[in-house]
Amino acid sequence: QVQLVESGGGLVQPGGSLRLSCAASGSISSVNVMGWYRQAPGKERELVATINRGGTTNYADSVKGRFTISRSLNMVYLQMNSLRPEDTAVYYCNLNTVLGNAYWGQGTQVTVNS
Repeated sequence: QVQLVESGGGLVQPGGSLRLSCAASGSISSVNVMGWYRQAPGKERELVATINRGGTTNYADSVKGRFTISRSLNMVYLQMNSLRPEDTAVYYCNLNTVLGNAYWGQGTQVTVNS
């Protein structure tokens, strides 16, 4: 089993920055891809960014140039700059193993509001 715990969410003004962290524990030896997804009220969960075991990253068009995903050992981070009100959502950490199992964190709220 794998457990994911996110931290770093909060309230920030437009144009501000936040850094989300996700700590993975448990049977993490078979990690393939880690990433961040978000879900705004009334909307479906959407991909924000992913990073695979080789370090290749992938971003949603809406966050390219503003967000940066990185990974270190059992941690994955999301540096969010130039935040906009439309970035407001619950952000979820995701981990996929080489066997195809998917795990999710409990989510952390990000609110961008003046």
